Amino acid sequence: MQDKYLNEAIIGNKKMIATFTKKGELQRIYFPSKDNRQYINYFHTGVKINESQLIYLHDDINNVYKQYYDIDTNILNTEVTNTYFNLTVVQKDYFLIKENILAKKYIFINEGKIDLNTEFYIHSELLSDTNNFVGCKIIDGGMVQYAHDFTFSTFSKEKDIIKHQINGSSEKIKSTEIEDKDYIGMSKDSSIAYEIGCIKPGQKKEIQICILIGENKNISEVENEVERIKKIDFEKEYINTKVYWRKYVKKHNGLKLKEPENSYDEIIYEIYKRSILLFPLLTNQETGAIIASPEIDENFTRCGRYAYCWPRDAVFITKAMDILKMQKETEKFYKVFCQKTQSKNGMWEQRFYTDGKLAPCWGYQVDETASVVYGVYEHYKYCKSEKFLKDNLQMCEKAIDFLKRYVKDIFDQTNKYHVSYDLWEECESVHLYSMAAIFSAFDCMLQIYNILGKNVSEFENNRLKEEKIEKSKKEIEKLQVEVKKYINKNMYDEEKKCYVRNIKDRKMDISLLGAVVPFNVFKPKEKKIQNTIERINMSLRTYTGGYQRYENDNYMNGNPWPISNLWMTLYYLQSGEKKKAKECFDFVVKTAGKHYFLGEQVNNETLKPNWVIGLGWTHAMFIIVLEKLYGDLEK
Repeated sequence: MQDKYLNEAIIGNKKMIATFTKKGELQRIYFPSKDNRQYINYFHTGVKINESQLIYLHDDINNVYKQYYDIDTNILNTEVTNTYFNLTVVQKDYFLIKENILAKKYIFINEGKIDLNTEFYIHSELLSDTNNFVGCKIIDGGMVQYAHDFTFSTFSKEKDIIKHQINGSSEKIKSTEIEDKDYIGMSKDSSIAYEIGCIKPGQKKEIQICILIGENKNISEVENEVERIKKIDFEKEYINTKVYWRKYVKKHNGLKLKEPENSYDEIIYEIYKRSILLFPLLTNQETGAIIASPEIDENFTRCGRYAYCWPRDAVFITKAMDILKMQKETEKFYKVFCQKTQSKNGMWEQRFYTDGKLAPCWGYQVDETASVVYGVYEHYKYCKSEKFLKDNLQMCEKAIDFLKRYVKDIFDQTNKYHVSYDLWEECESVHLYSMAAIFSAFDCMLQIYNILGKNVSEFENNRLKEEKIEKSKKEIEKLQVEVKKYINKNMYDEEKKCYVRNIKDRKMDISLLGAVVPFNVFKPKEKKIQNTIERINMSLRTYTGGYQRYENDNYMNGNPWPISNLWMTLYYLQSGEKKKAKECFDFVVKTAGKHYFLGEQVNNETLKPNWVIGLGWTHAMFIIVLEKLYGDLEK
């Protein structure tokens, strides 16, 4: 696979997701879920005009680009104007709502003074290996690229292909002299061409291309499905898709934000709406699992990959979803995904595929387990459903039992339940953030017991259960006190006069804020906390106002993270320092991407996202901050 680290634009439906460059190149397409599997190495399109060679739409020296979404939708438009021939190609990309089809409409507009005889080319290479070797078959109107377990069909709704090449396409595609007598072959890359015809000055012509991915059952069935799709009214489907997403945005305007009156508020409003449109694209509709981000690095060249579900990340995303009136989706995450993925000993591993299977991991993070209990109670605060708490009670109790054993071993220094990685997954130690998350999980469990205990019938018929709960509550209360003592004894540096992130390297880290928000171990204006904030500002705040994660962070050159600024914003809002909160928040607003996506990191020199665009956790923190800025959500 080529280097494809920046997803400038994202579209999808319930089962599919696709990402694009700022020039409209399709980078990746996932089906049948958002994390499994990806099919293309590249999908290139281009035009031959008069006697020219191939002019790639995504890469030509004479091309000028403009890209935008249809307002309040996941319909992407890329306008490519070739200034040499004065031909504009408007590329519209969207997924049908009820069909797993990527619709790619191309509108050709002659803005010059001469006739343009135009041909349209597609050159597609799929990911192929010895265990799933890709071949290709030419069909009416297009081609089917296939392996043992899938088919990838690319075809026109209304046009026949004029030429194709299966084997050796890469050598001939640039000259447009593709020619092949074979209708079937073993190449992983193949090309097809369509006649657009003569486009006169001021005239428009168009072609509707469809991409269909399915299970490789029988080639005749695939061809029959292609013929069925050709009969679909795509103009109607385009309107239906636009209406669907606009209704979705309106339905999930949980903060009841109104049209802005100035440019600054307009950016906030657009990030807000893009967050609403992003969350369903990250979510597995069957299990409720949420990927951290659309994938950026399938080959592990710079990171451990992102298209997995981390329980911790998803907990904060579900809190944002609750704010946006996506409570059914949140409930499914806990009742389906979390219950399915909990280990026998009560913990959750690092990360999972969205169907609930264990994903590749490299460590253990105790805050993942603590966060789930915290998240269950946070969801209750929005839904007020005792039934939800009852349905998840056993799961939470198992998690709490694990956390009890974990902290006891920490206190006894037995390390039977070994020390965990931090939330950044880089350092193994006993971390303040992790201990704060456990403190909060204990508190949430006590709250859950108190809520369910008010309903006498819940426990009155089971005396043993009631006695067990009372015993557990006393143990939890005692351990809460011990956790706080441990933090103060082992993670407050008397020389620095502030808290440090762990008992190992004792660095400053933005996650120290977790002890205040969201986990409420300490109050924001306690002297030791204020000292810590001062030290954070001295060591992590950069010259642009962006905050790094921790001292000497070198991941992707140690850039500021919007999450860090949003975390600082939440702290300052809680401490009542609104001016400082706004300064932290402003950095996030001014560094949003072209389409109002928020990145994992920001380049300090360009102030643009430069790694992982469309990170779910960042968008979630943005929504959580907005709730604090614009008042409490009506519950």
